[in-house]
Amino acid sequence: MNQLEKRLAWSLLMLRLSVFIVMLMWALDKWINPGHTAAVFDNFYGISGLGEMAAAVLGGLQIILCILFVLGVAKFVTYGIIFILHGVSTLSSYAQYLDAFNNLLFFAAWPMWAACFTLFVMRDHDRFTLGGTKS
Repeated sequence: MNQLEKRLAWSLLMLRLSVFIVMLMWALDKWINPGHTAAVFDNFYGISGLGEMAAAVLGGLQIILCILFVLGVAKFVTYGIIFILHGVSTLSSYAQYLDAFNNLLFFAAWPMWAACFTLFVMRDHDRFTLGGTKS
């Protein structure tokens, strides 16, 4: 592995770890605070009446996805799902972008979505994984 490949591999690892931290916290929130999850689903996705059990199941599935993602398993699938999930979350917050200066933290979603995209398109160069160098 040449110097550029080493730097790329370390950079992709750092992106994957940082995306994992955020996604894991969102998943844990579904278990720890299912009421918050219900409010998010109602306010941002138009899905009302989400129960605690449904929030816990979604959180459990998301935790499994996060673990597979951070380990680099089935990269095409796990990186792709993470990219799509974060994209839905980012785009569903459109109202917050219209009131930008009262919702500045929502703009942090865009570089994270770009990181998810980068991980997906560069997945075959993400070397520090259990999934190897191929998707």
